[in-house]
Amino acid sequence: MSVHPVIAEVTTRIVERSVESRSSYVQRMRAAAAEGPARGALGCANLAHGFAACGPDDKAHLMGAERRNVAIVSSYNDMLSAHQPFERYPSILKKAVLQAGGVAQMAGGVPAMCDGITQGRAGMELSLFSRDVVAMSTAIALSHDMFDAALMLGVCDKIVPGLLIGALSFGHLPTVFVPAGPMPSGLPNTEKAKVRQLAAEGKVDRVQLLEAEAASYHSAGTCTFYGTANSNQLVLEAMGLHLPGASFVNPGTPLRRALTEAAAAAALECAPIGEIVDERAVVNGVVALLATGGSTNHTMHLVAMAAAAGITLTWDDFNDLSAVTPLLARVYPNGSADINHFQAAGGMPLLIGELIDAGLMHPDVHTVAGYGLGHYRDEPFLREDGTLDWRPAERQTRDASVLRGTADAFSADGGIRVLDGALGRAVMKVSAVAPEHRVVTAPARIFDDQADFLAAFDRGELFRDLVAVVRFQGPRANGMPELHKLTPALGVLMDRGHRVALVTDGRMSGASGKVPAAIHCTPEAAAGGPLSRLRDGDLVTVDAESGRLEVDVDLGQREPAQPDLATHGTGRELFAAFRERVGRPDEGASVFSSAPPQAVIA
Repeated sequence: MSVHPVIAEVTTRIVERSVESRSSYVQRMRAAAAEGPARGALGCANLAHGFAACGPDDKAHLMGAERRNVAIVSSYNDMLSAHQPFERYPSILKKAVLQAGGVAQMAGGVPAMCDGITQGRAGMELSLFSRDVVAMSTAIALSHDMFDAALMLGVCDKIVPGLLIGALSFGHLPTVFVPAGPMPSGLPNTEKAKVRQLAAEGKVDRVQLLEAEAASYHSAGTCTFYGTANSNQLVLEAMGLHLPGASFVNPGTPLRRALTEAAAAAALECAPIGEIVDERAVVNGVVALLATGGSTNHTMHLVAMAAAAGITLTWDDFNDLSAVTPLLARVYPNGSADINHFQAAGGMPLLIGELIDAGLMHPDVHTVAGYGLGHYRDEPFLREDGTLDWRPAERQTRDASVLRGTADAFSADGGIRVLDGALGRAVMKVSAVAPEHRVVTAPARIFDDQADFLAAFDRGELFRDLVAVVRFQGPRANGMPELHKLTPALGVLMDRGHRVALVTDGRMSGASGKVPAAIHCTPEAAAGGPLSRLRDGDLVTVDAESGRLEVDVDLGQREPAQPDLATHGTGRELFAAFRERVGRPDEGASVFSSAPPQAVIA
């Protein structure tokens, strides 16, 4: 089947605008590959240091350069449920690589922090920047010139994008990403959300709220709602960086272990990651995100990930792809189901098959499973003897309330809209926002901190139509924390019948839910952007239907407000250079960009 004309047109313009940067990247990658295994050029002392701790057999293999050496880079820690399963992965992977004819070494670890733990705390101001720290840590792990391939172990929010950015700096290495899988389903997400909203109204106490949260987040594995962590897994599989069907198999199962072992063998056979991540793969990742109403964080992460491969992806690309990509999944907060229900309904094989058949994905791509995305229409299973194999997946959904085909889509377009206007550019996740709530015109109420909003809510000052503006939350201001704690209170206002919207230069990720939220607003207030000139009572329009973000006054006649930012404590002072250097959200919010930092508006 031919590719949809809009998919083809967007891909072509990405290729055209990326000609110089992509060509330079590919030349560097191929030059590194042509040099052969890097450790072959190491001096004797260097090489001896590199295998000093190995057992006799591995040492002999590395000394003679007769086997390929695979780097393992892991985000393991046992505080975070999603990463706790990785504790046992290195030994499993080393054995599997050895059986496949290679040698594996644990090359290094990367930090892994959790937005769910740091919500509303100072540590959240390090979250977005941790992505680039992970990328740098990955580069350090691979910098020893000891490796012929790599295995990346990561799951959650900033960790996977950071691992990919770092891995692409070594784009000549075949690299496979190895997921850990979601925890089994716990308290249904709709019930958890209801308890959170009751807590915001003061109708349940802390004990009841904690019991609900603990029943939801209850065991090892990824959180089951469709936030950034599970969006990471879905996007990487759509880009061909996971083995087919590997993303959403639960930890501790025989199939999970078999897929982990198979990933080790794939690293010895697959194409270099710099060849896999090309313009078509990037478009495939964006389309899969849009078709499932995935995390808005990827409007930054995918831009930064693409840039690491020399590819220039823009918000306009997201917007145009969203216009022709139907919404095929409803997973919380875009519905009541969790990611395990998505998997049971048909999961990635059904999703990718439907998108390929509709011409919405490029099938002619390299993947870690070989050439062609068609491999990803198959589902993994264990034969009677316990060996792993793949078979054609069912072509029909097992639950149409969770996952559908393109002929019966939940909506005709994708889950993300780009808004433009006098207040700058922003994105909105509309997949969970009812059509009647997508256009709001109301007086602005300005806050410089989410705690001030919550205090005003507790005082009863916000029970009216309003556009809540929470500014000075961008990357230059304070690292762009997620503002999840706003969602229950805003939901209460909506349920009371008020017309409500949120505008912020901060993040919301999957937590925006039913509230119309124009987020990642750029230029940010700390750069002198339009939000810094807003005042209480200004009439603001948030229009997700026409893509507008407007205000009824001329902001150019006003002086910008100045932020009062506390950027010390909890490690925040260590990231001052990041805040000074970071780029705009629509350019990936990266500290690696060669472009100058966001220009201050006169």
